Amino acid sequence: MIRHIVMWTLKRPEDAPKVKALLDSCKTLVPGIHEFAVGIKTDGLEANCDVVLVSTFEDAATLAAYQPHPHHQGVVAQIREMAATRHVVDYFC
Repeated sequence: MIRHIVMWTLKRPEDAPKVKALLDSCKTLVPGIHEFAVGIKTDGLEANCDVVLVSTFEDAATLAAYQPHPHHQGVVAQIREMAATRHVVDYFC
């Protein structure tokens, strides 16, 4: 399995709920997604980013099918406009 974690700092932190909704729309795009959780920074708790995606894919082929999916690419384009920074870590788990 591959864990795919992405974190964004937004140009406007108040856009976090919109980013979460966009990401949530990707939960079922391809078979083999085992976990897909989107979190928004919580006031009063430590955070260096505004939004985080923690997802787990069956294997590299599943992640490779997800990334170029047309719906996902549309979401990526919208989030790219709202994001100031993006950090990603993929690893086998």
